[in-house]
Amino acid sequence: MALTGIGSPEQLRDPNYTPPIIKAVPLGIQHVLAMFVSNVTPAIIVAGAAGFGFGSNSPDFPALLYMIQMSMLFAGVATLIQTIGIGPVGAKLPVVQGTSFAFLPIMIPLVAGQGVEALPALFGGVLVGGLFHACLGTFIGKIRFALPPLVTGLVVLMIGLALVKVGIQYSAGGVPAIGKPEYGSLQNWGVALSVIVVTLGLKFFARGMWSVAAVLIGLMVGYIIAATLGMVSFGNVGRAAVFALPDPFHFGIEFSVAAIVGFCLMAFVSAIETVGDVSGITKGGAGREATDKEISGATYADGFGSAIAGIFGALPNTSFSQNVGLVAMTGVMSRHVVTFGAIFLILAGLFPKVGALITTIPIEVLGGGVVVMFGMVAAAGISMLADVDWNRRNMVIFAVSLSVGLGLQLEPGALQHVPDTLRVLLASGLLPAAFLAIILNLVLPQELSEESTEELSGGMKGQ
Repeated sequence: MALTGIGSPEQLRDPNYTPPIIKAVPLGIQHVLAMFVSNVTPAIIVAGAAGFGFGSNSPDFPALLYMIQMSMLFAGVATLIQTIGIGPVGAKLPVVQGTSFAFLPIMIPLVAGQGVEALPALFGGVLVGGLFHACLGTFIGKIRFALPPLVTGLVVLMIGLALVKVGIQYSAGGVPAIGKPEYGSLQNWGVALSVIVVTLGLKFFARGMWSVAAVLIGLMVGYIIAATLGMVSFGNVGRAAVFALPDPFHFGIEFSVAAIVGFCLMAFVSAIETVGDVSGITKGGAGREATDKEISGATYADGFGSAIAGIFGALPNTSFSQNVGLVAMTGVMSRHVVTFGAIFLILAGLFPKVGALITTIPIEVLGGGVVVMFGMVAAAGISMLADVDWNRRNMVIFAVSLSVGLGLQLEPGALQHVPDTLRVLLASGLLPAAFLAIILNLVLPQELSEESTEELSGGMKGQ
């Protein structure tokens, strides 16, 4: 769906072209609408895992408001670094940054049930991991060989599988409601399903902006239904400040080995994801390959954007793939369009009442949205795996990595005798799966014999 009346075909393919303001601003806001819900959701999930999120009566609930505010503000800051650039930092392309889902399987075990007290170590990991991520920009092209679609697809699939449980819990009423009569009630599921139905209906049967903002509109419909059922409360909105500046080291800072190792390892995955997104933008918007300078600049911006976010109490940032599709759909390659969207995010992040309004969304409504989003993460992993040559060697690598990773995720009690730091990393399932896939891919011979595969698969090796 290329747009007309904005510029010539040559101008639309030029990242440095600025469309007329009256058209550039709505296009920029469209980018924000496409990523807004996904951007604030990780903060909500981390706070919920720690014990002061949606559905809780924790006195630390204002900490969630602050984290949502910072998610918006520093997604905007990181996006500006990408679009405007600071020397070699930034791709100078229409790359939209937002809070990353990829780190959630690492963050949830780090904070689980520990309240605000767990946040200093978490943000210490975000800061160091971000700086490490930035360092990857100097040699990102040289390590791509170690992360083929077999590895990256498996990692993305594991991220989705690790998160789908959260969507079901939210839809049923949230973790605080578990064990209570209202958990999984018909009302809760009805509200969540209304979000799913509207989202899918718009995604498949609508066009243009209606399709792009399907999740956001689905949440709005679910919100209206929940409000008519008396499930919405505006108490926190009145208590939130009208305007507030970010506070450096708001939660304090600590440096935990488990957090630092986890964030640094996940930085590899996030960096490769960004390489793919930058390549997708240049291919879809300009019909060319991304340059080494653009890929390095995007990786630098990813890392430094995350490190700055960690200083102020926001979670790691990465490029958002849904906005890559939006560039291809509109045909507008202008980085300045995305700059307007970044400014909109920054302004929203300076007004805590925006975050307070987000917290009025009932957890069941949010559950319907994240069921779709996290399912799409898993589906994206499967899509990446479709590019794999499924010979016997790759089937064994995938099978062993998935079995160990998913198994440890489902049965963390098997790690009770492992030291605490290592247990946190292994219980995510994501890191052991990724580590095994990388190592096996590097050391196994290019093909296994048919007899050895037959023995391993019990006669179900496939063709």
